[in-house]
Amino acid sequence: MHKAGFVNIIGKPNVGKSTLMNALLGEKLSIITPKAQTTRHRILGICNGDNYQIVFSDTPGVLDPGYKLQEYMMRAVKSTILDADVFIILTDIQEDFNHEELIGQINKTGLPVMLLINKIDLSELDKVVEKTEYWKNRFPQWLVLPISALENFNIDKVLEKLIELLPPSEPFYPKDDLTDRPQRFFIAEIVREKILLNYQKEIPYSVEVVVDSFQDEESLVRIRCIIHVSRESQKGILIGHKGSMLKKIGTEARLDMEQFLGKKTFLELHVKVSKNWRESDNLLRRFGYSDV
Repeated sequence: MHKAGFVNIIGKPNVGKSTLMNALLGEKLSIITPKAQTTRHRILGICNGDNYQIVFSDTPGVLDPGYKLQEYMMRAVKSTILDADVFIILTDIQEDFNHEELIGQINKTGLPVMLLINKIDLSELDKVVEKTEYWKNRFPQWLVLPISALENFNIDKVLEKLIELLPPSEPFYPKDDLTDRPQRFFIAEIVREKILLNYQKEIPYSVEVVVDSFQDEESLVRIRCIIHVSRESQKGILIGHKGSMLKKIGTEARLDMEQFLGKKTFLELHVKVSKNWRESDNLLRRFGYSDV
């Protein structure tokens, strides 16, 4: 009997959702940085076995929206409730998931829920036991497991339990697919990851990256990306003195792209001011943020 289903990962920012999905897939699909709100889009990762297919959904972190971009991100989170077969609620050893509205909506579906307590490698055993008991007592119908996505602790057990919970179904995607997103999406995410890692304060959150051109030649891939910022002052910070910071970002991103594409890559980066793009419905839609 073949099994298949959608497993939707929900949690606050910075609890390690992207690290978890990458660990479950054994591939790096979602970008990972120490900063909160790294994931902006819903990203599907497809895990195939001989008799199962798990479609993982990594969603933006659950937050109270402060501007339109975050409103779009929260819509992406809420839309995952509609197509799930199993929910993973991810917390960590320090954070509790206390979004009562979402918990109520998830429980109302009657679908299986796994509550995973991440980052247990950063804590004493007593604290791990205490947290595990807390969640088991609060939601006895949920399956509660302590894990470390970074150290791959209990990841095999999570996969084993998920396969048990999947409904009988034929695969939703071809068996050699890894994600629903095109190459261009991941190229833009690589650039955005390098910006998140190299800049502080508001710059990473004021940036959107768009692949302007992608030419796949016989021995070389030529890529041109536009980095959109909200204000003129951010453009200067992003470029740096005599272009030094933009060059650093470009070099780091190009090396990752060559590994991702398996080919020598020529990368051009340009910075453009798109005033207050995070509050513009038109620009947000153009950048790929959905209304649903």
